[in-house]
Amino acid sequence: MTEPLLGLSAPVFTVGGELSRDLGRDCVFCEVDEGIEGLRTLSAHFVAVGAGATGPPDPMLYLDGQVLDFGKPVQVSLGPDGGQRTVFDGTISAIEVFFADGQPPRVIVLAEDALMRLRMTRRHRSYLSVTDADIAGQLAAEHGLQTDIGVDGPRYDVVQQLNQSDLAFLRERARLLQAELWCTGRTLHFRSRPQRTATAVTLVQGNELLSVKMRADLAHQRSAVRVTGYDAGSRSVIDEQAGPETIDAEIGTGRTGPRVVASALGAATAIRVREAALTGSEASAWAKAEMLRRARQFVTAVGTTRGTVDMVVGSRLRLELVGPPFEGNGYYVTRVKHTFELQQGLRTRFEAERSTVNEVA
Repeated sequence: MTEPLLGLSAPVFTVGGELSRDLGRDCVFCEVDEGIEGLRTLSAHFVAVGAGATGPPDPMLYLDGQVLDFGKPVQVSLGPDGGQRTVFDGTISAIEVFFADGQPPRVIVLAEDALMRLRMTRRHRSYLSVTDADIAGQLAAEHGLQTDIGVDGPRYDVVQQLNQSDLAFLRERARLLQAELWCTGRTLHFRSRPQRTATAVTLVQGNELLSVKMRADLAHQRSAVRVTGYDAGSRSVIDEQAGPETIDAEIGTGRTGPRVVASALGAATAIRVREAALTGSEASAWAKAEMLRRARQFVTAVGTTRGTVDMVVGSRLRLELVGPPFEGNGYYVTRVKHTFELQQGLRTRFEAERSTVNEVA
C-alpha cells in the first residue's frame, strides 16, 4: 500500500466543545508555538467572506460572537487523516480583523493555554520554608489547575515574589534548577528534564527533514561553574562548584562541551553572581543547574520538517545524514512551531540541543 507524497493536512478546530467544519474550510494560516519556558500559543487566520457574507459593508463571517468569542475554549488538531494529533488546547484571548489591498478580509484569532491566567496575575508575596515544588503546587491550586510535579531542590527559608506575574515567577524558579514548565489541558507540569516524558522521533535529512542548521559552539561552555555566598547561620563562606561530571550522567557516548573546552582552550570557570546563595544546598543545586544549562546547549539544531505532529517540546530526536559529528540520538526538542499555510501545507519548525559531538576518527 502506498502513501501520498503530499497532503494538505488542514487543521481541525473544536470551539466550545463543538467541531467547526467552517473554520477548517476557511483557515488559510494556523500556527502553534511552544518552548521549554511554557505557554503554548495559537494564531489562526480565517477568510471572513463567503456564503452569506460578501464583505464590508455587509456583515463578515466570525465577527458576531457565535463561533469565535473571547474566553471560549479552542482545540486544534493537525496531521494527515488517521494521524492527527491535538497540538493546542487553550482559550481565545484576542480577535483581529485584517484588510489588505486586493485580498479578502481575514479574521485572526489568538489564543493561549492555561498558563495564560498565571501570566495575567501579578503579585508581591513571600513564601516561607518552601521548595520550588511546593511553590509550583501552591500556584497551580490557586489557579484551579491539577499538578504533575517532579523536581528536586533545596528548601528555602524565604522566597520572595516581587512584582512578578505568577508565570514569570515560576519560570524564574524553574531556571534556577533547570526544571521545565508546561500545561496540558488543566494540568500544570513542573519537572526536571530527565523526568519529562515525550515522543521519540527520527528525522532523515533530505526526506522528512527539509532543512537543518547545526552548530557545536564553545563560546558559552565552561569546565566548571562556581556559586558563592555566605551562610549567616553557620557564619561560613559558601563556595560550591559543579564540573564536567554533572553532564556526564546524562550522556552515553561522545565529547561534552565542558571537556572539549578544557582540552581545546584550557580550564574556564564561570562564577554565578546573579543570585546570592544563603546555604550550601542552594549553591550546590544552582551550580549544577547552571552547568547543565550550558552543557546541554553545546550542540544546537534548527530545522524544518514536512510536518511532524508527533514532535512536541521534550521530544527526543535522532537525526540522520547530518554529518559525522552531529549524527544520531541525543537531541532534545526545546521549541516547536507547527505551521499550516495554504501554499505549503503543514510544516514543523523546531529547535533542539545536544550536549555532545560524536568522536570522529
